[in-house]
Amino acid sequence: MQNELTHEDSTFINFRHYKFADSGSHAFRWVDIKRLRLPAESVEDRALLATLIAHEQFRDDYAGGGVQPEGLRHGPYWLSAMAPEVYESVGRETSDRILREWANQFGDAPAALAADLERAVFERLAAAERTYHLRELGEESFHDWGGVHTEFHEFVLIDRSAGQITLLVAADD
Repeated sequence: MQNELTHEDSTFINFRHYKFADSGSHAFRWVDIKRLRLPAESVEDRALLATLIAHEQFRDDYAGGGVQPEGLRHGPYWLSAMAPEVYESVGRETSDRILREWANQFGDAPAALAADLERAVFERLAAAERTYHLRELGEESFHDWGGVHTEFHEFVLIDRSAGQITLLVAADD
């Protein structure tokens, strides 16, 4: 089924490209969004999560190397630690709260960044029929240099009406 998810496009929002009132640690935060087309046949959520994990776009360490089709890492974790069971279903309010608190942890985001986040992140969260949040897997699941992210938030958004599954990662390093 891996070939049945087709990568459509990606968006990368780098906080470094926005003017903040202070210099704080804003420059090392970003959001990476990968959108994939759902398979034509109806598949239950856990099977979709397994298909996403098997997809080459999932093999990204989010530390500058980009997608590595033969990679063994996903974010701070070994790819082998990833399974549908490590994702928990969360409501819109929970996912929205987690990401807004993360984005505004050092004060309100500049207007241009807030607008870009609203369009690329929060509107997608609101449209998703199902949202899954990657649980903390613990240091035992970290790959050899997996502790580089200060915070790592990952969501999988399933929007069957749009025919998309979205992998959304918000992190700072």
